[in-house]
Amino acid sequence: MINLENRGYKYIRTPEALESKIDELSAPSNSQHIKYLGIDEIQYVTGFEVVVNAYRAEGDWSIFITGSNSYLLSSEIGTRLTGRYISLEVYTLNFQENESMKEFYVKPINPNPLAELDSYIREGGFPRTVLFDEYSDKQLYTQNIVNEVFEEDIKTRAKIKNVNLFNSKTAYVIRNFGSTFSINSLEAELKKNGYTITRATLSRYIKLQVYAKIIYECERFDTKSKKVLSGEKKYYLADTLFYYSRNTDNKVNYGPSLENMVFIYAKSRNYSVSVGKIGSEEGKILVCLLS
Repeated sequence: MINLENRGYKYIRTPEALESKIDELSAPSNSQHIKYLGIDEIQYVTGFEVVVNAYRAEGDWSIFITGSNSYLLSSEIGTRLTGRYISLEVYTLNFQENESMKEFYVKPINPNPLAELDSYIREGGFPRTVLFDEYSDKQLYTQNIVNEVFEEDIKTRAKIKNVNLFNSKTAYVIRNFGSTFSINSLEAELKKNGYTITRATLSRYIKLQVYAKIIYECERFDTKSKKVLSGEKKYYLADTLFYYSRNTDNKVNYGPSLENMVFIYAKSRNYSVSVGKIGSEEGKILVCLLS
């Protein structure tokens, strides 16, 4: 097991260094047993796929790679790893898992389930937040996560030129999570605030956040015609704390929050989720179909 963020492994940033460390730690090549290789934070090694593909080609390796740079893993891993592989997406804790985590670390659980649900919605499902007792500390921790995702996973790699514009777009999408809107309406809102942006660039910005697993895009589905509708879509947050870490009044917005919880829960159970439309009723239901 190699964690590229741990002391002793931080110098491994090239394929050659990675291969050398794997050979150092692994059993002799003439071993008849399957060798298991785990590499965490794989995105730190430029060209890692060359090494992974080479060991896999030997036939006696079972390889597991993980990484926090979801923009890299979700959009590029398919082109970098040849042959067969299985990609597993890890979500933040759902409500039940969050309570189990609190029990494990002997943290207090409110006997009133509705009050506990309020806390979960505001505090989110990032596992390490359970370890903090003060809500302000939980907010600070998750704000740091958000900032890291934006700075490393999006702005740096995607080379965003107009950072203020990107931040304004981000704030709009997060503020309106669970709401139906289109690229046109988002463009109009930004223009009101003095920003000029093409629809192509705006679409790219949204895709960057989707690749980075900050938001999820949900198609509209007409339950009568059984067709996916173009135009407006809904966007849900990977975790509700992306919203509440920016919301200073600390009040729970139940409508979109509960809908967001249902959406993420269904996605984590490998359902395909659409926003239902029946006649003039827009986005009132979530249609979950087995994928």
